[in-house]
Amino acid sequence: MRIGTISNFRDDVQGMFDRVAGFGLEATQVAIWDMTKYTDENAAKVKKASADSGVAIAAIWSGYSGKIRWNFIEGPITLGIVPESTRRQRLEDLKKGADFALKVGAPAIITHCGFIPENMTDYTYGPFCDAVYEIGSYCKERGLGFWFETGQETPVVLLRTITRVGLDNLGINLDPANLIMYGKGSPCDAIEVFGKYVRNMHVKDGIPPVDGDKLGKEVQVGQGAVNFPRLLPRLKEMGFDGDLIIEREIAEGAEQNKNILETVENIRKWWK
Repeated sequence: MRIGTISNFRDDVQGMFDRVAGFGLEATQVAIWDMTKYTDENAAKVKKASADSGVAIAAIWSGYSGKIRWNFIEGPITLGIVPESTRRQRLEDLKKGADFALKVGAPAIITHCGFIPENMTDYTYGPFCDAVYEIGSYCKERGLGFWFETGQETPVVLLRTITRVGLDNLGINLDPANLIMYGKGSPCDAIEVFGKYVRNMHVKDGIPPVDGDKLGKEVQVGQGAVNFPRLLPRLKEMGFDGDLIIEREIAEGAEQNKNILETVENIRKWWK
């Protein structure tokens, strides 16, 4: 088990990795939303910075182009590869992410696939599963995993989708705060549903929505509803030994640095 942080890609690649190393951490997920950053030059920079800093690349968090809204109103028609109008372009975007992951030696790409239909008889569910099969197969051919970040779907829907698609390189990047913030379930209950597929985890906390149109709120780890002292030991019991990637969604600076270091200390206490 390694502890790390998520890093939003920036042109100062070495500085990005040195920042993680400065916390005394071992790994990072590199998040890329700008498709123009998937260049051979940047891949070489990422590989070198990882080697020079001693910070491993836990995964490439692959974004996609087009309109995106993180809410309950427009989210279902703008997020991931669920919306038919943007699906083809976004599959190509994710393939670029997979090619980049291969170049830098990352084990997988991660993304939000969107508001997966709850009703398996919905006419959109079959084509969505076909899309997952396409990108999952593309990753598999390159020796990569394709990992769903939890958020917009219920645990049983995610389990159903992984088993329906049937590829053995599919996995889950568990974001326990998202399950709460989207009102999709309890993280401690969710891992009893899909725990064997969890490959990686965002250490992030949140509180439930209190408005039917707006997501719940992300908060400092330990101050929300996740219950990490229960969640982490149970994951360990289930055999999870993946990376624990801290994600604190406030601007970089003194407060975020303080929160990250506090979270590192707590993880070491909770991982019993």
